[in-house]
Amino acid sequence: MIAVSLAAELDLGRVERFVALAWESGAQPVVVLTKADLVDDPVALAHLVADTGTSAPGVRVLPVSATTGQGVEVLAALLAAGTSVLLGQSGAGKSTLANALVGEDVQDVRTIRDSDGKGRHTTTTRNLLPLPSGGALIDTPGLRGVGLWDAEGGVSQAFAEIEAYAADCRFHDCAHETEPGCAVLAAVEEGSLPPRRLDSYRKLLRENAYLAARTDARLRSEMRREWKQRQALGRHMVERKRGPQHKP
Repeated sequence: MIAVSLAAELDLGRVERFVALAWESGAQPVVVLTKADLVDDPVALAHLVADTGTSAPGVRVLPVSATTGQGVEVLAALLAAGTSVLLGQSGAGKSTLANALVGEDVQDVRTIRDSDGKGRHTTTTRNLLPLPSGGALIDTPGLRGVGLWDAEGGVSQAFAEIEAYAADCRFHDCAHETEPGCAVLAAVEEGSLPPRRLDSYRKLLRENAYLAARTDARLRSEMRREWKQRQALGRHMVERKRGPQHKP
């Protein structure tokens, strides 16, 4: 369960990162947009939910307010059985949400800074909390930043629509950069794939590959070779677009 506060500007890139890690772990992610009561306009709230859903295909997105009770019963029903883990940035309202789900004040709550919507860590250790339904909730400390590690499969699931487009690329090893016959780039040009999604996909794959290569000399060598091949292909495509140069 990924808590994202609506008290601050919605960071879709962070949502995608958390979703990728959740898929990689084998869990079924759920994105909880906390502090939904701070968004007065129902249309604006609907847009925030829709934008988050576009950035997390196949993931349930719930607007929730622990203050008003909005969405709490729906979320509690999703967590009725089994064990759930609550993740999110510091100040996302995880402890307040945990109290609402448990039905009593079992977690300390602190105010957040008005300047950035963040706060100090209320939860400093992982806590296992029993739920009234018989399930369990693990509340974790707020995360300042989260890196990827061996999460290529999770990234693929988090960007399932890009993987689907990629299946139609002319080359099976298409990097979706400048290659001819790239179905992913075609989807961007047609407007069916937001450019921001492709940029985020590339960023997370690069980060994952970089961290993996730091501990694998063979992989570092392969990455350098592939990079040189892509540079050569890019130069070739530029030269083709320019056309033959005629000497006087």
